[in-house]
Amino acid sequence: MNILGIDIGTTTVTALVLSTEKSEILKACTLKNDSFIDGRDFEKLQDPKLIIETVKTAVKTVTDSISIDAVGITGQMHGILYLDKDNKPCSPLMIWQDERGNEPYKNSLSYAEFLTKETGLKAASGFGLTTHFYNLANGEIPENAVMLCTIHDYLAALLTNTKPVTHASDGASLGFYNLKENCFDDDALNKVGIDKSFLPEVIKSTALAGKTNCDFLPDNIPVAVAIGDNQGSFLGSVADTENSVLVNVGTGSQVSFVTDKVTDLSCGEIRPLTDGKYIFVGASLCGGRAYAILKAFFEKCSEMLGGSTEGLYSVMDKKAESLSDFSDLLTVNCQFCGTRENPALRGNIENIGIENFTPENLIFGTLKGVSKELFDMYESEKALLLKAPSMLVCSGNGLRKSEIWRKIFTEDFEMKATLPKHSEEAAVGACVFAGVASGIFKDIKSAQNALLR
Repeated sequence: MNILGIDIGTTTVTALVLSTEKSEILKACTLKNDSFIDGRDFEKLQDPKLIIETVKTAVKTVTDSISIDAVGITGQMHGILYLDKDNKPCSPLMIWQDERGNEPYKNSLSYAEFLTKETGLKAASGFGLTTHFYNLANGEIPENAVMLCTIHDYLAALLTNTKPVTHASDGASLGFYNLKENCFDDDALNKVGIDKSFLPEVIKSTALAGKTNCDFLPDNIPVAVAIGDNQGSFLGSVADTENSVLVNVGTGSQVSFVTDKVTDLSCGEIRPLTDGKYIFVGASLCGGRAYAILKAFFEKCSEMLGGSTEGLYSVMDKKAESLSDFSDLLTVNCQFCGTRENPALRGNIENIGIENFTPENLIFGTLKGVSKELFDMYESEKALLLKAPSMLVCSGNGLRKSEIWRKIFTEDFEMKATLPKHSEEAAVGACVFAGVASGIFKDIKSAQNALLR
């Protein structure tokens, strides 16, 4: 049997077909998500219609002459778009990088700070309901809007011709979520005047959204409820969940592990996984983005000096690998765009001396800075672990492509490192989820045993 997995990322859209018998990806297509549209300085917007056209192109590419038995969907969390009464978009997609929640609101507080103070629940800029509250306060909700949802919730509804619902993994990412009850927090919503009827129904289990009834797939294929890409990456990367810690480096970066505890944290979040299970997630806004910022710096230096800018990532990796003196390293804090809790924070470089301010030291320090930020989050909350882990699973293009970066993570976490069996982990995780929702597998563990080992 074959499962179609779709991942709507921030910068790319991926579709792939995973064979359950062979445990192999039969065909995959990754296209650039070139849907960004201009807005105000603090806005990060994408065009949902362009995203869907990109999804259609990717899906048609991988399903040509291949039969599909189930469809799994995942995508970028936190962001929202508004839909009208016919379930059609009537706004741009306001993504997780949107910063309207950091705009000043009342009593020297930003919108996000005000919401946190009023509700006692963490609200950060980029969280969907922080974005929604800003729009509500400023009269910026489209007149014909009747609900909000994530972009991948919308895709699942489009494929099945149904009203969008949201999985708990995505519902929690919007904010104002009661983890113990696994639903939106009515008291918090009421305190800040958010109408719960505007929010999608929350699905807590491994379930179907419906069956295909659209113009670019055959009818009656089971389609799973869309899940968040963080949880999708976890499901698609970690075959031995209780013995593993997952680190993922994409645009941002995360450290994750399974837990059964729901509690207040000094850093990071507890997020719903599925069927009563949770994952701890420590998330940084700058993961691969930190390395991209450094690459852009070197590109400008190279252009200024008349050098080549070709293959810089490979050159940078080799420079970091050539470092031989580890006694006097630069310390690079990679919080270049702050944190969700404190967006005003900025990165810094420390311990600069006469001998160590070199390109290779700066490269190595940046790679280690990303690793250290995640390790510190893991270290502060490892009491939540079910058992002492022995395996570090390294996912995301940043770690998959960079051997020196994996080595740095291995040394910081003091665990054996491994790469997931399949690339495009979030889309594979969507296949795992869909395999259970459609009845191909009896549970998540059996799906992971079949598809990831």
